[in-house]
Amino acid sequence: MDIVLTAVAVMTLIFVVLGLGVWVFSGLAIVALLSLVLIGDVSFHRAGAILSRIIFSAGNSWELSAIPLFILMGELIFRSDISDRLFKGLEPWTKKLPGGILHTNVFGCALFAAVSGSSAATTATVGKITTTELKKRGYNRSLSIGSLAGAGSLGLLIPPSLVMIVYGIQSEVSISKLFMAGILPGILIALLYSGYLIIRALMNPSLCPPENVSQISKLKSIVLLLPVISLIVIVMGAIYTGIATPSEAAAVGVFATLLILLKERQLSFAMIQEALIATLLSSTMVCSILITAALLSTAMGFLHLPSELARYIANLHLSPAWLLFALAIFYIVLGLFLDGISITVMSLPITLPIVVQAGFDPLWFGVFLVILIELGQITPPVGFNLFVLQGLTGEKIGQVAKAAFPFFILMCTAALILCLIPNIALWLPNLLSPN
Repeated sequence: MDIVLTAVAVMTLIFVVLGLGVWVFSGLAIVALLSLVLIGDVSFHRAGAILSRIIFSAGNSWELSAIPLFILMGELIFRSDISDRLFKGLEPWTKKLPGGILHTNVFGCALFAAVSGSSAATTATVGKITTTELKKRGYNRSLSIGSLAGAGSLGLLIPPSLVMIVYGIQSEVSISKLFMAGILPGILIALLYSGYLIIRALMNPSLCPPENVSQISKLKSIVLLLPVISLIVIVMGAIYTGIATPSEAAAVGVFATLLILLKERQLSFAMIQEALIATLLSSTMVCSILITAALLSTAMGFLHLPSELARYIANLHLSPAWLLFALAIFYIVLGLFLDGISITVMSLPITLPIVVQAGFDPLWFGVFLVILIELGQITPPVGFNLFVLQGLTGEKIGQVAKAAFPFFILMCTAALILCLIPNIALWLPNLLSPN
């Protein structure tokens, strides 16, 4: 079969199976099996034998252990008052900025993202405090919701990031280097968001009522930020100093979180039980998708789809710029319907060989891909951040999406800047880990 027809057939299978409402992990397994049998002309018996071996090898990956640990860390923090302290600690430092405490959405999400790894958890944890406070103080509703929707997606980019762990496992790129590569682009996006809030506030001061703050409260606020800052230093320090791998650092982070909660007298059996149940549900979903994605990758390799498709696109002689533009549109469209982990595991066997053959660094492409996936978090109909905010604010999903649109454009701008200046992502990994 012609390679383009093969690719179209596989993509059609994916959308048909998922369109039937099948769970993503089972849908991936079904597509892998049908691709081998219907397109690869492999018997059911042989296909089953091939895929059963892949299930064991994929599920036996040590790197997968980081996922439930980072999820548990975020779940424990979510059930504590650390998010309240985060808001109160940032409040004195933002009141004097044009835009006032709207910036707590951006800075709060950026800080919490560094101990969470999940976009939805970041949005929910910061949003449960800021949405109420901003409304009570008379801040523009659209700006407060939109800035939270955009900033919440930083949970996927600023390390530790679950999507980066997934990308690293699939692409065989160092997860530690991916974490390093995500820091500066994450800061860039946060600065773009804050810059936009400043411009809007200067153009229309009525959007953000002025507030006063004393220097004493600023000094005291640092103490409130210490739990989050301590966790960031412990987890990231363990990784970047080489003391621990990302999986080991996740375990260190969970232990440090338990110690902090114990010291603050917030740790209870009920909290641990709730956090473990939520972690079990989330990590089972993520890991099952990852394992069945390995089945799909194997099926794609058996059909020679990645290599042949890469060769086909190379023969089109697309310029690197047009190739990235085509991939950006492709991922934005996928983001309308699928979550970030599903997008990564389904598309990477096809797109990564193309990108590498075009001469792009797979480390850089990992960051570029995460930004494109972030866009899907704030686009309907399946934008998870939009659903989280709808539940927090009670606004209609259309209003939430409209409020998030300027931040969608800003994130597109960040992706463009990253394409023009790749060293934004590559400079830190090359500096800290040149080998």
